[in-house]
Amino acid sequence: MSDAARVEILKEDALGRVERLPSADGGRIRRVACGGRLPFSSRVARALARREVRALRALEGLDGVPRLTAAAANGGSVEREFLPGAPLSQAPALPLDFFDHLDVLVARLHARGVCHNDLHKEQNILVRPDGRPALVDFQLASVHAGGGRGFEARCREDLRHLQKHRRRYTRDGRGPAEQALGAGAGLRRGLIARAWRRTGKPLYNFITRGLLGTRDGEARRHSSGPWPRWDPPLGPPATEAAPERPSL
Repeated sequence: MSDAARVEILKEDALGRVERLPSADGGRIRRVACGGRLPFSSRVARALARREVRALRALEGLDGVPRLTAAAANGGSVEREFLPGAPLSQAPALPLDFFDHLDVLVARLHARGVCHNDLHKEQNILVRPDGRPALVDFQLASVHAGGGRGFEARCREDLRHLQKHRRRYTRDGRGPAEQALGAGAGLRRGLIARAWRRTGKPLYNFITRGLLGTRDGEARRHSSGPWPRWDPPLGPPATEAAPERPSL
């Protein structure tokens, strides 16, 4: 069977498609930013692909983030390594300190000047076979060279979403007591998030669900479960050398 015949289409939406490509080391994930039926959708798709490339380059070598393997110069496609694991919404088990490790991973993104900006989706948080977290889908990620208020606001939004996931998975006796909520404790929705919720999100839902008849794929574990079992903790996260801030 040829390699072309073995390409697996994982997702198709208004912006293009996501494919899994065969390779000797376990596969690659390729996002094809071809757009869809809406006018200018290919331009939007390519712009998002370029954002993803920029973020993955800034995060090169960070454990828990896929390595960029190829990118078209015009943003037409992005190829990254495949990270094995299950989305948080489907993971059958979690280490007792999973969310502590997730907090550390996101803090390391922020230390490199990168905000994910899409952590409310459980499918963007992977649980790897050894229980460690990983992050995928950096289309909406932003890279900030010099910090500033915009960067700080986006960091708070990332942390707020981590807090919501932790609370949802540990409340009502589902998991270990909330001993520490990390740096996101007590955070409320910021101005950017409130504006998006009132204006951008309704428009996005109207276009994708109303006009295109597609779903945005925000799969979330049902409130009735099944909820994951809790395995022994992983222990302290491995240390990482302080990275240089990306030059943009």
